[in-house]
Amino acid sequence: MKSTRQPDVPRTGGTGCDQRKEVAVTGSPFAGASVVVAGAGVSGRSAAAALLAQGAEVSVVDGSAVRIESMNLPGITGLVGVDVVPPGTDLVVTSPGWRPSSPLLVSAAEAGIEVIGEVELAWRLDRLRPDGPADWLVVTGTNGKTTTVTMVESILAAAGLDAVACGNVGLPVVDAVAAGHRVLAVELSSFQLHWSSSIRPAAGVVLNIAEDHLDWHGSAEAYAEAKSRVLTGAVAVAGLDDEPAAALLAAAPAPRRVGVTLSEPAPGELGVQNGMLIDRAFGPDDTPVELIPVAAIRPAGPTGIVDALAAAALARSHGIAAADIEAGLRAFEPGAHRAVVVAERDGVQFIDDSKATNPHAAAASLRGHAAVVWLAGGLLKGASVDELVAEIGERLAAVVLFGADRASLAAALTRHAPDVPVHEVATGDDKAMSEVVDIAIRVANPGETVLLAPAAASMDMFTDYAHRGDAFAAAVRDRLASADADGLRIDPREPDPTPTPVGQTGRSRDVERGGLV
Repeated sequence: MKSTRQPDVPRTGGTGCDQRKEVAVTGSPFAGASVVVAGAGVSGRSAAAALLAQGAEVSVVDGSAVRIESMNLPGITGLVGVDVVPPGTDLVVTSPGWRPSSPLLVSAAEAGIEVIGEVELAWRLDRLRPDGPADWLVVTGTNGKTTTVTMVESILAAAGLDAVACGNVGLPVVDAVAAGHRVLAVELSSFQLHWSSSIRPAAGVVLNIAEDHLDWHGSAEAYAEAKSRVLTGAVAVAGLDDEPAAALLAAAPAPRRVGVTLSEPAPGELGVQNGMLIDRAFGPDDTPVELIPVAAIRPAGPTGIVDALAAAALARSHGIAAADIEAGLRAFEPGAHRAVVVAERDGVQFIDDSKATNPHAAAASLRGHAAVVWLAGGLLKGASVDELVAEIGERLAAVVLFGADRASLAAALTRHAPDVPVHEVATGDDKAMSEVVDIAIRVANPGETVLLAPAAASMDMFTDYAHRGDAFAAAVRDRLASADADGLRIDPREPDPTPTPVGQTGRSRDVERGGLV
């Protein structure tokens, strides 16, 4: 694509990171440097603003002149559709969405120009602070990152520390550094870690590892290597119940390695014993320290407990007292669409875990329930669901499938759980959720859980996972309200021995198991 140099973009107003407290740095190594920022999104804007404050000459590359103009940063040079780094470039700071194979980044590598991400830039700027760098407590993993990092933030707040959640949630890390916070609870994706070569957090945790984003990283090994970068600091933490994460911990160079487990903890671990979260890693002589009752953890279930253990491990590594761990976890409010109980009626719970956007996350969600009417489907993005279905098949009371890749899920259920009643909804837009919920209410029995844990992305039918979860919650409330008006209730009834062929909208390969009568 032909390169077009845009004029300096005039400032039209100040918002976001322009209102932050800048950390004054004299003799900055970025002063006078020619830096290209790849991407005019949120992280790109924050990186550009921070570099301007350091005295760098900043060019921003993006495919859209409108996005560059909307940055509202005086002094930047906008470059639209540029595929080759300009002559004289000293450094490229890329947004996490840019693949290593992007022509601009390839040209930088071929020219011997260093490419880093916004997080790496934040790390380097943090080292320059006159009052000393902040302590970074970093969370990564395939699933559970946001819950864990916001748990950490809640615990640190309970302890009265100047802390903030940032990275893949909350502020860009550059903005958190510029604001002068003393402790950073940092959520990092594999994309962000790929471009972060020198970060050495005070403590870092890998919650779990499952195949994800392989089209971006190129291999499972490269994906895991990116995740392992959080284990290079003073304290490395990982989920021992997740074999790939445990393997990363065993190989970690950190001088102190701590595992978290749902089992009774050994010395050097955090785990569960007699209904309590227990720390045997940071107390005196590995003495068990009680942290909080399992029953107080939200979201409930194995996934929430592991996230709480990981958050507690990071906080304990920072010297946080057990009482503050408990206070912070009790004050924590789970994010929307993460194992949220939408309704409970006649012994049936309706749970929105729309954030379970891949098979690994769905498996973790399903493990927390003994008898489930599982609502699943969407875009699998090439992921296999055979292992998932083989593991959780015995927990399934019934399944309702929807979305573009429902046939793949149906085939896996045929192979691994052939006796489970399966229903398919063929409606191809967001109105399908009303049909899905209608079927779920009809077939659910008291004592069962209707669980939206789709195991797939949402963009085939919804704007995002939040839109999908909102549609589920609205459909549940509307249907139950209608049942109240009609005087109906959820109650078991005799099976219908006549199955319906696979693929029919509404009912398929199923028997009626119960429901509103």
